[in-house]
Amino acid sequence: MAELTVGRLLTSWQLDVPALLLVVALGGLYGWGVRRVRGRGGSWSTGRSAVFAVLGLGGLVAATMSGLAVYDHVLFWPAAVQNILLDLVVPLGLALGDPLRLAAEALPEPAAARLRRAMTGRLVRLLTFPLVSTALVLATELTIYFTPYFATALRVGWLHELMYLHLLVAGCLFVVPVLTREETLPAWCTHPVRAALVFLDGVIDAVPGVVVLTHGTLIAGAWYLHHHPSWAPDVQQDQQIGGGAMLSIAELVALPFLLAILFQWARAERVQTAALDRHLDEQLAAASEAAPASAPVPASAPVSAAASAPIPASAPAPVAERVRPWWETEENEVAARIRRQHGEK
Repeated sequence: MAELTVGRLLTSWQLDVPALLLVVALGGLYGWGVRRVRGRGGSWSTGRSAVFAVLGLGGLVAATMSGLAVYDHVLFWPAAVQNILLDLVVPLGLALGDPLRLAAEALPEPAAARLRRAMTGRLVRLLTFPLVSTALVLATELTIYFTPYFATALRVGWLHELMYLHLLVAGCLFVVPVLTREETLPAWCTHPVRAALVFLDGVIDAVPGVVVLTHGTLIAGAWYLHHHPSWAPDVQQDQQIGGGAMLSIAELVALPFLLAILFQWARAERVQTAALDRHLDEQLAAASEAAPASAPVPASAPVSAAASAPIPASAPAPVAERVRPWWETEENEVAARIRRQHGEK
């Protein structure tokens, strides 16, 4: 195989049929959803669609069909970069496109209701519970590198494709529910909690890179020693380069992920504040219209004995009835969100 250079890394490509079919299916479904939403008179952000296509689908193509895939059987570090792209970068790109919200808006109401029920089912709730999904991502990486999984996948084509899918699904289980605008997480998982979880996930995602970087034993050592090209760095050095790349990419991905959560938090606060102000304005306007105009009482008008009788000192003072806030009495999405934030049901 020709020596790997920057030019060859950027211009070498190979066809991966299962990955290509997945890209076409995801892109086709997403495009259909956008057309359907806009055809109904709704709106869907072009920027969100672009991120889904470029970072999500484009990252999937780069990981499975670019020069990384061409050289991943002779060098460890391209395989390590592939895996971290599929595990972290591609799920982030797909999640920023918010495909769950798009599906809920594009599907007919019965199908959308079934989708929401499926996303709130017991098994899905368990797998997407933030601590569980974070543990699954970490376990996936460690299992691939420190069991025969990776070495076997290098020899068996279908297992290599399954490993790609395994990494992609594990990453999506954490990222997609955290970033979607659909209510797929527990009520306590508010935006501040999500920001803390993303920070924790960034720390945990660095663990596989650190372990690979410092691990003394070669990963899939027999394979890479046998296929080691003369122009390549030492196999141990190759593994250290791969571990460093994994660590760097994991830390770089954590920042935009956290910024996306903070942006969603600020947007949710603006929406909630605007809804609250609008509702209070409506209440004040309704109260002003309902209040009767006060009419002057003629001086010659007789005063009843009951009205003129003094109030006994022992009589209890009238207690004003408590007026319940509107979010305790109304049933809509904004009110439900405020009740959850106040710990109410």
